[in-house]
Amino acid sequence: MSNFEYIISSLPYVTADFKYEEGQGFGQVIDEIKENLGDRDTETLDFLLKGFEPDSLNEDFYAEALSHSLRFIREYFRFDLNLRNAKVRYLNRELGRPEGQDLILGNKKQEGVELDIDLFRFQTGEFEENAKVETALTLGDLLSREKELDDIVWEKVNALETFHYFDITAVLAYVAKLHIVNRWLALDEQKGRELFRQLVQEVKGTYKGVKFEA
Repeated sequence: MSNFEYIISSLPYVTADFKYEEGQGFGQVIDEIKENLGDRDTETLDFLLKGFEPDSLNEDFYAEALSHSLRFIREYFRFDLNLRNAKVRYLNRELGRPEGQDLILGNKKQEGVELDIDLFRFQTGEFEENAKVETALTLGDLLSREKELDDIVWEKVNALETFHYFDITAVLAYVAKLHIVNRWLALDEQKGRELFRQLVQEVKGTYKGVKFEA
């Protein structure tokens, strides 16, 4: 059985200057979380982590994600797919490639795959953040562009974890944000530290009884 209260109270596993402790990294944090998760919740976390691997992001993966039993997984990866497709459409326009090249739309014909009445394996749904993403993609500076896009992802995760405090959704939301932090520690250490600070405050707001270093 998962011990969510202990997991949440033990986050965010960071030092005062918002770096990993020596010998610690994203993988170790995940291992420590898993120590207090039941088998079913561990499988769900592993599915989220699989979605962080670019090679996994194909039509089969999204078809499984968008039919997942947990709302956070369904909606996070629906958003992720729409974000991916928005980036691809932008690149297609900028590079003069065919409009639909490399898009994942769920309408690929495949023998033995169940399709709905509109011949889709899955539906991408409305992309409410499309205007924000389009604006971010036009930013000339690469780091500024990535920051804006990650801010949009962060906001989406916040929306999906609303009213979830001590359950698997809260854990998945934390890991999704930590994944963003981890990437920024490699791209821009100062930005990574700022995101760590933000993550600390959000966890602190969720679990009032835990003392965090200022």
